[in-house]
Amino acid sequence: MTAPARRKRPDSWELRVLAILVKEFTQLTRDRLTYAMILAVPIMQLLLFGYAINTQPRHLPMAVLVQDNSVLARSTLAAFVNTGFFDITHTARTPAELDRLIATGEVTFALTIPGDFTRRVALGDQPQVLLEADATDPSATQPAIAAATGLPSQALSHDLKGGLGPRAARPPPFEVVVHNRYNPEGITSYNIVPGLLGVILTLTLVIFTALSVTREIERGTMESLLATPAQPIEVMIGKLAPYVIVGLIQTVIILVLARLLFNVPMAGGWLALSVGVLLFITGSLALGFFFSTLARTQLQAMQMSIFYLLPSILLSGFMFPFRGMPQWAQAIGTMIPVTHFLRVVRGALLKGEGIGVLWPSLTALGVFVCVVTALAMLRYRRTLD
Repeated sequence: MTAPARRKRPDSWELRVLAILVKEFTQLTRDRLTYAMILAVPIMQLLLFGYAINTQPRHLPMAVLVQDNSVLARSTLAAFVNTGFFDITHTARTPAELDRLIATGEVTFALTIPGDFTRRVALGDQPQVLLEADATDPSATQPAIAAATGLPSQALSHDLKGGLGPRAARPPPFEVVVHNRYNPEGITSYNIVPGLLGVILTLTLVIFTALSVTREIERGTMESLLATPAQPIEVMIGKLAPYVIVGLIQTVIILVLARLLFNVPMAGGWLALSVGVLLFITGSLALGFFFSTLARTQLQAMQMSIFYLLPSILLSGFMFPFRGMPQWAQAIGTMIPVTHFLRVVRGALLKGEGIGVLWPSLTALGVFVCVVTALAMLRYRRTLD
């Protein structure tokens, strides 16, 4: 009897590797979400870093209080605008109005030209012009402040002629006095550490919640949950309630460490801060639940969470100045809840602002909670596909 013929193996290892390679590519294209993330994430990073991020913001809004309606005062204002760092968006009538504009964040700078400006320039007394800066984000204001301090030597060069010609020589005809409000020393941690609260809550709550439902789907325990008489809203509340406590514990830990380790000022605004924290935690958990209704695997849930996290960090004003971004990037950032939460946290802690001032951001967070919760309920499936 002849020996049975041996089963032939593939001709070479290259063919075996090629077969496995084709199989993996086929599997990858079937997972459309993963395939889309592979293409979308690098494109999004390229566009954001290339077009949206600007570490030296220009055309920052400035309010002015001009108490000397003269040619020299108008030339001084024009010099500020010509630097490209300042845009005069408000003209205040009283110091109280000027203070309100910078306190509410409507402007980044407030400029006051005193009533005796022209007379003192003519006498050579070197009058002072007060420039107040919202220094809650020092990186956004420092380039503009540097440009402002160099203005006096050139701002009135075309006006100080004839009898005023000697006043154009050194020392400069006037002085710009800078007052950094809310962060006089320009300490970066006063801006970064409170902002970390929003990023950490987003990172943990959205991802943990997104994984919670998809984990049950993968393990096959979702069928038992779907067989119960619990309504979708009841399932959502039951699954999210423990993470609300987790978010509150994280908030307390971050605030305590911010005070003890970095000496971050706690100016007040505790009621507004508490409301903002509760709204943001609820919205983040609802968003994670919504992601879990879209994803079929934990990997997909993680990918969607990361896709949301990237613009939240880059376009919210956490890492880069918000007003330094182009208008289209600011429009996108305004739709991101982290942007409004950071305004609440920084406004409450650094400025002591209450609900009366922060209500626009709190309202935006409330709308975010309602919209995401409604979407999550609509997407929640009573039966498995």
